[in-house]
Amino acid sequence: MRVVTMNIWGRNGDWAARRAVLVKGLRDLRPDLIALQETIVCDGYDQARDILGDAFAIIHQQTRQGRDGMGISIASRWPVRQSRELDLHLTERVGEFPATTLVADIDVPGGFGRLLFVNHFPSYEPAFERERELQSVAAARLIDELSGADRPRVVLAGDLDADPRAASIRFWSGRQSLDGLSVCFLDAWASTHADSDDGQTFTTRNPLMSSSWWPFTRIDYIFVGCDERGRPGLRVVDSARVFDQASDGVWASDHFGVRADLEPA
Repeated sequence: MRVVTMNIWGRNGDWAARRAVLVKGLRDLRPDLIALQETIVCDGYDQARDILGDAFAIIHQQTRQGRDGMGISIASRWPVRQSRELDLHLTERVGEFPATTLVADIDVPGGFGRLLFVNHFPSYEPAFERERELQSVAAARLIDELSGADRPRVVLAGDLDADPRAASIRFWSGRQSLDGLSVCFLDAWASTHADSDDGQTFTTRNPLMSSSWWPFTRIDYIFVGCDERGRPGLRVVDSARVFDQASDGVWASDHFGVRADLEPA
């Protein structure tokens, strides 16, 4: 099973050129599950459908930002049994940003069974780590609620807007408790790369990322849920950045994406 997370940056920049790179790149990658951030859905236009075509079941965040209709989406090659959306406006500071956790409940063939695929999109501002902590805890509680007694496999992906040293990321990776809760997820990139700091996804190596002062550079993740003993429900066969090079001079987005190839543990 191939999972990809990608912030596609709405229709900013030269969208026509970027669209062509994304369409070809995603077609060549052949992902099975995709977590997309900053997709546009408004006025009859569905950006995720535009770049992916009809090969995927697509679910969208319903509460979107402003006139542009920016938010997050999930695409799956398999039918989605049901989905849940969690509003992450947990403090006044979150404002109009479409902070949301979107969960798709999917029956995956090939020995995977029931899977919860989670697209987590917390607050982005560098000073809002408190919000990201609260939002991570809320998302973890929803995952636990939806898992029920049969405890399906879980994959959480997204633009988490914090680096691995942040409390919110340490929480997901089992290194810190928050609000009386602790969980353990396996960081797909870190599990397959000895130098995990090299996994930068928001960096001025990409000329579309113009904020040279931005403090966080590895902010896009794929996490695999673990049991209480830390055993992952899926084995990470490989993980890599995607869209981290220009194609004929065109960069796909201001973010690099992440890919993970998974198999039943």
